[in-house]
Amino acid sequence: MGELLRELEEERSRSASMKGHFNVLEQQLSDARSSAQFQENMARELKRELSKITQTFTSQVHSLEEKISQLVSEKELIYGELKSTQAKVQDEASHRQSLEAEVLRLKRSKTDNCVEESKTLCGMVRSGSGLGSEAFMHKSGNLKETLASQRVGLPNVLALLKSEELEVQIHAVKVVANLAAEDINQEKIVEEGGLDALLSLLETSENTTIHRATAGAIANLAMNVSNQALIMNKGGARLLANIASKTDDPQTMRMVAGAIANLCGNEKWHAMLKQDGGIKALLGMFQTGHTDVIAQIARGLANFAKCESRVISQGHKKGRSLLIEDGVLSWIMANSTMFPPSTRRHIELAFCHLAQNVENSRDIIITGGIKELLRISKESSRDDARNLAKKALNSNPAFLKEIQ
Repeated sequence: MGELLRELEEERSRSASMKGHFNVLEQQLSDARSSAQFQENMARELKRELSKITQTFTSQVHSLEEKISQLVSEKELIYGELKSTQAKVQDEASHRQSLEAEVLRLKRSKTDNCVEESKTLCGMVRSGSGLGSEAFMHKSGNLKETLASQRVGLPNVLALLKSEELEVQIHAVKVVANLAAEDINQEKIVEEGGLDALLSLLETSENTTIHRATAGAIANLAMNVSNQALIMNKGGARLLANIASKTDDPQTMRMVAGAIANLCGNEKWHAMLKQDGGIKALLGMFQTGHTDVIAQIARGLANFAKCESRVISQGHKKGRSLLIEDGVLSWIMANSTMFPPSTRRHIELAFCHLAQNVENSRDIIITGGIKELLRISKESSRDDARNLAKKALNSNPAFLKEIQ
């Protein structure tokens, strides 16, 4: 019994020990299961994150591939356009060279027909029927025939105004000036941008020959009323006055004075012409003493005074003459008998037209103009000047009082 009890006790002790061990194992198993569940959850979360990252990466790769494809297409397009542009530039350069060569050939061909450069554009002055018409014509028949046969078209000639070769540029301006002397060509020149190109040259070029030829071309275009509006609105009078103030070349002054004189033949632009310095430019060029320049100055003043007198007599304008405000009356009184008959006639006409405006009476009397009117009424070689002087004397009470 004692032995059995001892064995039973030992069995109980082992049983308790095994039960404790079992509890430990059971706890370890529970811990292991919890750990496995956590790891499984973590794995699922990581898998979801990886899926998102993979999708984003795949989208970015596709986007980059599309951009690369687009850039490659644009590169090919730009390359194609570049090749096309290069071809066009080469063609234009070749065409320009051929045109420049043709112009130079024309220049050589007309050498025998031109007078020397000092006589201005190898040309002559043609006086039209009215005070406002003066064309600077070219003598070279060969050049006109060539242009008439369209060997060199107007657009090509105008393109040569931008040539980097000064000789080509100069000759192109002369060709345009010659073309502008013909009424039939003037509208086409303006439509093709010739006037803008000429005004640009007048503003940017520092070459005297360019100034001279360009002013001549503008003078020819200024014979047309619609062109006068364009020239004035584009600042042509200001540019001409600026050239007049900078040059000491008589032939350039002659062309500038001729252009301004033609603009003086339109009363609509008198105020702007005065404001832009056109009248002062005319008087300033008198200092050259050159007969041809002074002839253009006198013609311009006669144009201005005649147009102004007409609108005043028609009742469209009142007030003292704009010419008097710029000192023209004093200039006329000092120079009315100093020059050849044609120039003197224009000076006399300008003075007589000023005398038709009663608002100018006081200025004319103060400067001794009554004596000059009396002289013109008796001694002038032209009937129109004598008649205007008599009309002014007989119709103005202030003048009649001075005579008495």
